[in-house]
Amino acid sequence: MNYSRFLTAVSAARKPSPIRILTELQQRSPPSLISLAGGAPNPNTFPFHSATIKVKNAGNIVFDETTMKRALQYSGSYGIPELISWMKDLQRNLHNPPTAGYTTEKGQMEMCVTTGSQEGLCKVFEMLVNPGDNVLLDAPTYSGTLAALQPLGCNIINVPSDQYGMIPKDLKEILSRWDPADAHKPGSTVPRILYTIPNGGNPTGASMTTERKREVYQLAREYDLLIIEDDPYYFLQFEKPWAPTFLSMDVDGRILRTDSFSKILSSGLRIGFVTGPKPLVDRVVLHIQASTMHTSTFTQLMVSQLLHQWGQEGFLNHIDGVVEFYRKQRDAMLSSADRWLKDVAEWYAPAAGMFLWIKLKGVADTQQLITEKALQKEVLLVPGGVFNINSSDPCPYVRAAFSLSTPQQIDEAFKRLSALIKEAL
Repeated sequence: MNYSRFLTAVSAARKPSPIRILTELQQRSPPSLISLAGGAPNPNTFPFHSATIKVKNAGNIVFDETTMKRALQYSGSYGIPELISWMKDLQRNLHNPPTAGYTTEKGQMEMCVTTGSQEGLCKVFEMLVNPGDNVLLDAPTYSGTLAALQPLGCNIINVPSDQYGMIPKDLKEILSRWDPADAHKPGSTVPRILYTIPNGGNPTGASMTTERKREVYQLAREYDLLIIEDDPYYFLQFEKPWAPTFLSMDVDGRILRTDSFSKILSSGLRIGFVTGPKPLVDRVVLHIQASTMHTSTFTQLMVSQLLHQWGQEGFLNHIDGVVEFYRKQRDAMLSSADRWLKDVAEWYAPAAGMFLWIKLKGVADTQQLITEKALQKEVLLVPGGVFNINSSDPCPYVRAAFSLSTPQQIDEAFKRLSALIKEAL
């Protein structure tokens, strides 16, 4: 693939930081290396000495004095080597990407660590989206995605979706406005990127079927699109086997995938990953070099130690426990919805994620109902309009999260919401 045609002028102009390159080299060098190159502060001047972090149902993560000095110091922009290595093995085992054995030019699988998957998304958009570009996505979608995309001045085109994700026949109809042969012509308006959350979409809870993914991937091949597979809820799928990913189907090297540890290890540690063709991931790293420089070395070492202690089997056992918790939470919310809302709303059971997407009957727009009247009833949900491309468009939906509240609180919240809707009607 000709990856250069996808880059913005800003991204194409980025050059590797000589200082960051030296940091990467030093990171891979033996301890006997004497470096006078870096401008790193002396860790002997830092006030932190050591730390022991207790892990639930396991041992401890220990930062002795030597490890602590490393944890508090600058590190390479791709991520610390042992964490990247562990994650590459995980991606190969979970997704078996065809690109894992490719050459760099053909789109060999590469990874980098990002400060949460949100940073990864922002860097990917900065790299790929020019003002005036046509960008495809299935709204309603994550408000953070819209916040990152809209200031770039692109034209966001909504592809209809339902509880099974993006609808391929509608995508095909939208793309039929263009001739695929025009995709590589200078000044062409043919869309170059498609964004989707394939599992447990935020806010809808929608999960794309395998067959739909295959159809969407085939259309991407026909029109030479890059697919941004934003999958923070991949590990929160309620049924096994887990759905095949776009990454697992990627014979061309056209998938940029973002993963997150926020939902399964910690949201505050801010650890995410970008996986994709090496020419593009390398360029994401250039954007990181010019901004955050790297994700916290401390949190990377902390997570890396945990993952190496667990091994992949221990990690997946932990995931099973997390999924079981959220399955019970989802089932409690569905039970309460049946109890209180069946006459005034409609919804479907999400197959992954943390959210229930609820359509209120007889309510044209939920914005005022939630922001004003719901607070008086001491219940709060997210009005659905904030997830639309134009947030001022009327929207009859609300998003309810089942992650934090107890089943008793969820039940009481839906009782209050039911009373609120009936009053509004």
